[in-house]
Amino acid sequence: MRFLCLPGAYGSAKNFGVQLGPFSKHMEDRGLATFAFTQGEHEVEPPLGWENYFGSRPLYRFISAAEGDVFETIRRVRHIPRGLSPEATVRLFNKNSEPAGLKWQTVRETMDRLFKIIDEDPEIDGLIGYSEGAMIAASLCAEENRRWEESGIPRRIKFAIFFAGSPPLVSKGDDVVAHLADEHGTSIDIPTFHVFGSNDPLVYSSIALYNACNQDTAQLYDHGLGHLVPRDADNVEQLGDTLSDVIMKINKAREGEGGGGGKRSSQANSAADTPVSEFTADEYNTSSSTGSAASSAGSTAGSTAESDLDLRSIHGVQASGIAKIQVK
Repeated sequence: MRFLCLPGAYGSAKNFGVQLGPFSKHMEDRGLATFAFTQGEHEVEPPLGWENYFGSRPLYRFISAAEGDVFETIRRVRHIPRGLSPEATVRLFNKNSEPAGLKWQTVRETMDRLFKIIDEDPEIDGLIGYSEGAMIAASLCAEENRRWEESGIPRRIKFAIFFAGSPPLVSKGDDVVAHLADEHGTSIDIPTFHVFGSNDPLVYSSIALYNACNQDTAQLYDHGLGHLVPRDADNVEQLGDTLSDVIMKINKAREGEGGGGGKRSSQANSAADTPVSEFTADEYNTSSSTGSAASSAGSTAGSTAESDLDLRSIHGVQASGIAKIQVK
């Protein structure tokens, strides 16, 4: 399987190659996957105080954004009421912030460019995204699913891995909204794998993305840290073991279908018919195993700092108590 890899905001193809390095090397050494890296087109400067954190310049985003403090987003999390569903939290959090204010044309242009990259490499059949890159990867999957359902256009992407993801963006007239499962049902019908950290202030967003995917073929993996790509040997090994089984099953299914785009779902994708996980971010603090990953928590390229959100987490799991939750 060949993955197209999409970095987070203030990232680059080069830096994401370093950030994802331990995982991609492990997967390549086991003969499970190869990787291609891309980046956004909008060059950006890191926020004040973080000039040396995100790795070597130039840095990019997939979506053009107004200047401002990117970590204002994290500070706002502190004021969100506890106990809301993931979808309700996303709706509240997005009020008067991204994706509000985005225009569909901007997102459409970003996706068209990425679809062109996929079309030019016939071996690409998977996506990996981190943070903003995961949101864009989810949007690509949702758009492919829409084309398949409405027009029968075969899907190129057979599997997606999301690190610290967010629900896909879809059009609402000229504007953009997050496609949430409790309103719209399933928007991604291919197998998906969701890697998140119970210590991530934005964990609700990862779960909202999981809920928007086909629950029969979606899996969760909690590395217990923050808003990062895990690089420590223990997590990389466990991810490789789990993904080995998933990728082999996908390959077998593709062989049985003769490489087609898959069968169309006969079940209506309504919110009422779609199972939605009701647990909230607080519940991830109830299950943890002993062990330490403090020495391997940092995953961002070109920085000796801790994880971007580990030290700013508002949830209670510490590096000495790493939650290990694997579903299915």
